[in-house]
Amino acid sequence: MSNSRNKQQLHHIPPTSLSKDDNLHSSCTSFLDHTNARSFLSDDHCPPPPSRRGDNTHNEDSSDQDADDVFSIPQKHPPSPSYQRWKKATLALNASRRFRYTADFEQHERRIRRLRATTHAVRAAHRFQQLIIHDDCRSTDAPFQGHSLDKTIASSQQYGDSLKMELTSMSRESYPSVHSTATALNGHVSSMRQETLQDKLAASLQDRNEHLLEELGGVGGVAAALETSLENGLPSDPQYIQKRRDDFGSNTYPQQPPKPFYCFVLDACKDPTLIILMFCAMLSLGFGIKSHGIKEGWYDGASIAFAVILVVLVTSVSDYRQSLQFLNLSKEKRNIVVHVIRGGRKMQVSIFDLVLGDLVTLSIGDQVPADGLFVGGHSLVLNESSMTGESEPVHVDSKMPFLLSGCKVADGYGTMLVTGVGMSTEWGRLMAELGDDIGEETPLQVRLNGVATFVGQVGLSVALLVLLILLIFYFTGHKEGANNSGKYRAHHTSSSTIINSIVDILAIAITIVVVAVPEGLPLAVTLSLAYAMKKMMADRALVRRLAACETMGSATAICTDKTGTLTLNVMTVVKVWLADEYRDADRLPSISKGFESFLLEAIAQNSSASVFVPPEGGEPEVMGSPTEKAVLMWGLQMGMNFNHARTLSKILQVETFNSIKKRAGVAVRDLQSGTVRVHWKGAAEIVLENCDSMLAADESAQPLMASKRRELINTIEGMAAQSLRCIAFGFKEVPVEEVPSGEQLDVWKIPDGPLTLLAMVGIKDPCRPGVQEAVQKCQAAGIKVRMLTGDNIVTAKAIAVECGILVQGGIAIEGSTFRNYSDAMRRAELPNISVMARSSPTDKLLMIRTLKQMKEVVAVTGDGTNDAPALHEADIGLAMGIQGTEVAKESSDIIILDDNFETVVKVVRWGRSIYVNIQKFIQFQLTVNAAALTINFVAAVSSGDVPLTAVQLLWVNLIMDTLGALALATEPPTDELLERLPVGRKEPLITNIMVRNLLLQAAYQILVLLTLQFRGKRLLGLEGRPNATDINNTVIFNAFVLCQLFNEVNARKPETLNIFQGLFQHRLFLGIVCSTLVLQVIIVEFLNRFASTVKLSWKYWALCIVIGFLSWPIAFVGKFISVPKEPYLRLELRPWRSNKSVQDERGEGLE
Repeated sequence: MSNSRNKQQLHHIPPTSLSKDDNLHSSCTSFLDHTNARSFLSDDHCPPPPSRRGDNTHNEDSSDQDADDVFSIPQKHPPSPSYQRWKKATLALNASRRFRYTADFEQHERRIRRLRATTHAVRAAHRFQQLIIHDDCRSTDAPFQGHSLDKTIASSQQYGDSLKMELTSMSRESYPSVHSTATALNGHVSSMRQETLQDKLAASLQDRNEHLLEELGGVGGVAAALETSLENGLPSDPQYIQKRRDDFGSNTYPQQPPKPFYCFVLDACKDPTLIILMFCAMLSLGFGIKSHGIKEGWYDGASIAFAVILVVLVTSVSDYRQSLQFLNLSKEKRNIVVHVIRGGRKMQVSIFDLVLGDLVTLSIGDQVPADGLFVGGHSLVLNESSMTGESEPVHVDSKMPFLLSGCKVADGYGTMLVTGVGMSTEWGRLMAELGDDIGEETPLQVRLNGVATFVGQVGLSVALLVLLILLIFYFTGHKEGANNSGKYRAHHTSSSTIINSIVDILAIAITIVVVAVPEGLPLAVTLSLAYAMKKMMADRALVRRLAACETMGSATAICTDKTGTLTLNVMTVVKVWLADEYRDADRLPSISKGFESFLLEAIAQNSSASVFVPPEGGEPEVMGSPTEKAVLMWGLQMGMNFNHARTLSKILQVETFNSIKKRAGVAVRDLQSGTVRVHWKGAAEIVLENCDSMLAADESAQPLMASKRRELINTIEGMAAQSLRCIAFGFKEVPVEEVPSGEQLDVWKIPDGPLTLLAMVGIKDPCRPGVQEAVQKCQAAGIKVRMLTGDNIVTAKAIAVECGILVQGGIAIEGSTFRNYSDAMRRAELPNISVMARSSPTDKLLMIRTLKQMKEVVAVTGDGTNDAPALHEADIGLAMGIQGTEVAKESSDIIILDDNFETVVKVVRWGRSIYVNIQKFIQFQLTVNAAALTINFVAAVSSGDVPLTAVQLLWVNLIMDTLGALALATEPPTDELLERLPVGRKEPLITNIMVRNLLLQAAYQILVLLTLQFRGKRLLGLEGRPNATDINNTVIFNAFVLCQLFNEVNARKPETLNIFQGLFQHRLFLGIVCSTLVLQVIIVEFLNRFASTVKLSWKYWALCIVIGFLSWPIAFVGKFISVPKEPYLRLELRPWRSNKSVQDERGEGLE
């Protein structure tokens, strides 16, 4: 192969300039977002972007502030060293469970290294063989002298062939593809080796082998072999499509099977405290049976073992359900909607439903969904950096018709014939090898790990003190031994009794550690996120990045598009300026046939949409963008035959529409007269600026005088004032001698003036119902909504007023004005700017960066390819699911599936709900921690005994950990959340209100339960009764658990007086509380030997219920106690290691 493309492949030189590196990095983004494999390409292929001032996600001030805070990571794009630091600084009893959903860098690097080695080896072998073939061709044309050189070439060929075979074999072992059978081609195709058509097509695509494609008969021959029409595609019969899928394979790749349930059980069993407790249970079981016989001695050991098993099972079930939710959401993220032509009709299907032989239409921003061949189109340019690492755009045409799956359309549009799907494509094998990486840390998870580490350090210290004190009390004769074995007496107590008593004390201390270290605190975030993501899918929002859920709750500014987000995106032409007359669209002026032919040619040819007329009759179906559909529908109303109009002329060159040019052009040659005309369509004032004449009804071109131009500008502004989008059509006849031919035609730039104005139309896109109310909710929530649109400023202001965005005191400017401001002026004016019209993607990016410099948390919506930088830069990027391109979606954090601004407001509610729910759980769990630790510590120090046994503490841990998280972290959002101001980035997790509530409840529980511990027998009238201690301890245990159940209801509403508001709508919460209460009754009344309890009479039950109930009025009264705004607790979270080791780790990360 001698074309320039092949030379570029054989002699690839990595880009070295700064600008190329930066562009290459951005072009790699889509691949990296798919695979999270930033190391797939070599360093010279995908270098890090050059740093810019103000371009970092978190500014220098915050970086300096967080330098000493290990448990703080940026909200977006955090560096890997920050991940590694907080993990190593965390006190985690069960690292396998705690870090299950965090990135595994070691495993990730192993996979990437293996993949990179295989890929580069196969690529090197291919290039080596091409070089040998090239030398062989030269030696054939001009034979070299000398026998030794011929031998060298021959041996080199043999070596190259063997190397190629070896590496291909290795590649097939790494990527086991599914080879399907296909109908053999007639003639020369069937005579080629015993290969299937699919194998040949795959070889042709991967090698870009034009000769092999020619042997297959070109694109037409391949289409015939695949029984596909290049005009109408495959038949749309579902059974036929399914048969092709069975014959040729589906467009899927093998997924990693979900982890089975037993893996979660094993992970839960890796907790060292539970392992020690099981060991203690076994020892207790053995000593108990030895001392009291099997009939009475098995209870204590078996009780602890059963309690541990119960904790493991409940934890595993909860974790397993979360993993299934994440897997379902991961599948949704991979699902891409593509446009195919089947039965002559353009339709939308899932990328997984593509089959061999499908015709796929592509436009700017689309991902190539499968391997294929170019059928038709114009100016089609691909970004292949995701596959080749090369940032240079690749032009695809009939001469170089190869399209690789996974690449992105950078410009133009076209149609491709699918020749490879699933595992027969390089992209499919790559995805199967890399698998899905669902590991992701969120800032809230990391902060909670810091809180858990701090609390765990305190709890661990208390547990060690309790262990030491109990051992001292036992060996000094102040404490009873295990199983009522009496007090320790030197030289009299048997060694088995001593060991059994030590085991019993150790079990209590270890159980205190289990309760004290809040393992469930960080995992509550995962639980809340999994629940929120599932519910957000029902609200038409697909979360691509977990951290965005949290960050959305802190958003202070939303920069939104107009079309489709604030409006319905259902466009209709309602006003028309035609032949110097301005009328309603249904009352057109009379025009000549020639005028009409010009207009219909402009409508039909300068469009990327399509029209399908059902053979059985009926209304024609128009597929395309809303603006294109509106214009085509207007043409159809005028009697246009779309397909016939396109056959009257031939398209020579196309310039596609984008948000920078705001216009689209096409050059056509009339097939009858041979005249070449250029048609332009776009924003009315931009097209009008390039016009120097207008077409009259008699087809004469009249010059545009200043007065007429002013009149037309007034017409445009009048349409805009009615909230109409104004589109103008202009054309120009080009002398035939000025039109290039051959290869020069492919790079010909269409002349854009001077034009003759043909027509102007006003398109109505009504506001969405409820959008004004949604905007008002955002404003009440402290969120400034700004509209950034490419429309005329008059149209933008009219829509903004209708939506409630542009209110008194707000201003509307154009993008060029904002662009020309100085930095200081931008920061001064930005708080008042509500609308930016005629804004380019660069203007949008500039506004986002300015807002972030002003400490705002910015959410931005986008749908086009050019919006990708803004979506990537914003704190929360919101891509549109219907109109959004794949490039925009992959640069986003959340996809708004219905393109509705109301859904954005729902996302804000969920973001705030996650943060508030976690705060509720923190308050509840820390209350239990404080009370349990204090009670056990004081009791141990004062009396040498603890009121709560190991089994009872494990039950309490289950209530406050897994069940508590499930109840409180899944509270649905309410509109009350939108009545608060956004939560700041550095807002403390534990607020003063939480501290007040926590201290009140913990103090009350400690006071009551310690009173029962030291004075309970006398107060309860138990003195003199043989089982007084057992009854008293059971009352303490029962009251303690009921206090937690009543306090769980308190925790739902930390600030609201009415704690029952919305209680009965949260069925999961009620179910957990009621189930816990029933289990508590069973434990106390029926599992006495298991839980070391005794049956309680009704009066003791009533007393326990009253003790628990009193937490409600205490919480009610406590809410009248005012607290200062300045936080009480500003914990400086220290790592669970020495500072020196952390600093060493930082140094390594920086290096």
